Amino acid sequence: MALQLRVYVPPHPLIKHWLGVARDAMTPPTLFRSAMTELGRWLTYEAIRDWLPTVETTVQTPLASCPATFVNPEVPLVVVPILRAGLSLLEGAQTLLPLASIYHLGLVRNEETLEPSCYLNKLPMQFDPQTRVLITEPMLATGGTIMATMAELTKRGVDPAMVRIISVVAAPPALQKLGTNYAGLNIYTATIDEGLNSQGFIVPGLGDAGDRTFGT
Repeated sequence: MALQLRVYVPPHPLIKHWLGVARDAMTPPTLFRSAMTELGRWLTYEAIRDWLPTVETTVQTPLASCPATFVNPEVPLVVVPILRAGLSLLEGAQTLLPLASIYHLGLVRNEETLEPSCYLNKLPMQFDPQTRVLITEPMLATGGTIMATMAELTKRGVDPAMVRIISVVAAPPALQKLGTNYAGLNIYTATIDEGLNSQGFIVPGLGDAGDRTFGT
């Protein structure tokens, strides 16, 4: 694997806990949704640790003035959930990034060819070059969907080095494609699984994240 791609598997115990809940086939949809929300929260926390631009200033406490650091409000911040499964991580991400703009991208995979097709694209025609983009995509499997997403973003001016992807489970085929094509990209995932089955599902994975989230 060509790797200027950076893949992080945070060792946080809460990420491990909620991954276990999400993997369990006996977990009901209501608890599965809670697990995905928590994974969205903690993976976002890890992903934005050294990513958000800041400004230095001074504030007045009740006793004295002191230095303070704030997130720079002038740098655009965007979250792109890949529909529909990406919505499962969005709530957790939004709790940490409440002022981020949300741009929905709907992609569906043909179960025979495993190729994605787009049914909804709410991305703007052009992004500011400094825009930070967080993509929520629970499963990085064959890589077709995330590659299509990256193509849409980069042709609109997004720098891959400014992108963070949060994913619950990643597999080598998707990581290989991303690493070959997008230097400087950063991925934060709860785990990297061994591979895919003949239907393109991650093994052991957690099943279809969208179906399990929405119960359909």
